Formats: sequence, structure tokens, C-alpha cells
Amino acid sequence: MTRARDIDPRLLRAFTAVAEELHFTRAAARLFVAQQALSRDIRRLERELGADLFVRSTRQVTLTEDGHRLLPHARRVLASHDELAAAFVRDERPLIVDAGGAKVGTSYRLLQETRRRYPDLEFVARFHTGLTGAAPDILSGRLDVSFGRVAGLAPEILSRLDHCPIRYEPLAVLLPEDHPLAVRSEIPLSSLAGETLYAAAGNPSTEEWTDLARRLFEGRGIRMAEPFPEIEGEEEFVRVVRKRGWSVLASVEFIEMDGMVLRPIVDPVPLSPISMVWRRGLRHRGLDALRGTAGEIGVGEGWLKRPPGSWLPEPDARLARDA
Repeated sequence: MTRARDIDPRLLRAFTAVAEELHFTRAAARLFVAQQALSRDIRRLERELGADLFVRSTRQVTLTEDGHRLLPHARRVLASHDELAAAFVRDERPLIVDAGGAKVGTSYRLLQETRRRYPDLEFVARFHTGLTGAAPDILSGRLDVSFGRVAGLAPEILSRLDHCPIRYEPLAVLLPEDHPLAVRSEIPLSSLAGETLYAAAGNPSTEEWTDLARRLFEGRGIRMAEPFPEIEGEEEFVRVVRKRGWSVLASVEFIEMDGMVLRPIVDPVPLSPISMVWRRGLRHRGLDALRGTAGEIGVGEGWLKRPPGSWLPEPDARLARDA
């Protein structure tokens, strides 16, 4: 059998992706490779180990006993490999930061303020629409830092990332200006019973946000808008929302839209927990600068203070207690 030190980490990364997805097409998409190339890597790894790792059928993919035995070892090897690579990243290269889906909000404000404070550092912005979509790019090295609700990530993804909470962002609702609730300055959560709100259902990149909305709506008579294809870009989002006449679950920092009003939700105040997320082992002065700026703004503006009686999903509250 091939000794572990001789195995190409690319093969272990291919194996881990298939083991976690249990679907070759999804795993190939996650790794940004062709499915045929992924299958070749899996077959090569099986040959080198002298063991079958998956049971494949036309309907499903499952791990063999050897596959289950290999998985925790593969994860540890890849984590060490990623930490080694990150430890020798030179500070001179730009830090690639996912600033969210629009040029507003906590992450964008933080990026802009850090740029102002540290003009000698280079931050290159990317604009993903959700942490679920950004996380694979962080693991693959295409991104360095992103922001979002970490409790909504799959455990096997979260275990390979480092993160720290930076803000509990109050939620709001974006309403057409002629909506009966639009005359109010604040919207009691109970008054949304019977309403249908868009919460990005159908967008695989923002599953952590849709899950938060589902937990908030459950038992309160609030309906979620039917799944809709992923909407890319602020301009397209505005067009679709206007055309379909949606009300939208949002945060208190959101894009302005003509003909619509943003109103905070109260009684209780629901919170969207935002964490800074980066590849485990990453060392970069830009990361330190972002974390320092987040801490200073957070103290000054009370970003990590939770209003009395506020609402937070149980997985997020549990994660906060553990932290």
C-alpha cells in the first residue's frame, strides 16, 4: 500500500469532496473541476491505496468501510496542508475579501474603514451573495476572508475554517411603499403573520440566510416566497423584486430601492449573527487589520451587544455560548 506521505493532496481533496457531498457532480462543481477529472482522481487514489472507497450506483454514492476509515485522516492531512501553505503566504500579496452581495452593510463598511486606516495594505474585494457560496472558495484559496452566519454552514466545512463573531445585526423588512405596514416606523414581528417574504430560497449560495429566515418564520404564520433562481448583482435584484412585488427579509443596513421602505423588526428584535471567516492557518497583516478594525468599531457601536429579549436561532446561540 502507498505510504500516506506519498499521496498527492489533490487526490485527498477530491476524495473528501465526494465523501461530503455523496454526489460526483456536486463535488466537481465545489472543486471547480470537470466530473471526468474528479472520477479519474478517485480511481487513482483507490488504486494507490488498494481499496474501494465508494459504492457507486445510478441512484446514489455511499462510502465503503475503507472510505469511512480514510475520511478523518484525509481531513487532518488537508487541514495541515492548508495551514502549512497559509503560513508561508507573503504579506505583500493582496488579501482577497468577500464584501457581500452589495456595496452596503457590515462587511462592506468594515472593508472600507480598514482600507482607510491601513493605506499601505491592499485589499481586493469580491462580491458573493452568501457565506455558503463563499466558503468553498475560501477553502480552495480563491478567497481569503468572507462574512456571514457560520452556524448555517455544514459542520465538515466549518471545521476547516477559523472565524470570530463581529456583529449581531438587527433584521428589517423591505416593503413596497404602498404596503399597509409601510406607514409604521417599526414593524412588530407578530404583524408579519400572513405575509410572504422573500428570503433567497432557491439560491444555493445563501442557504445559511434562508435557514435563518425559516427558523424565524416557523410558528409565526409568516410564509417564505417560493424558490427563485439565484439573483446576481444589485441591479438584477432590484429589477426582480420590483417586478414580483415582493416584501423582503433584510437587515437594517440594506440597499436603497425607489418605491420601497426599510423598516426594523421589533418585539422581539431578531438578529442576524455575522462572523468574519477565513481559511484555517491563514497569516496576513490584512487579516489582522480587519480583525482589529472590527473590534474597535464593534466596541464603539455595540455590535456584539444583544438587545434584551432579542431573538437568535438556537444553533447560533449555542455557538455563542461555546465560544
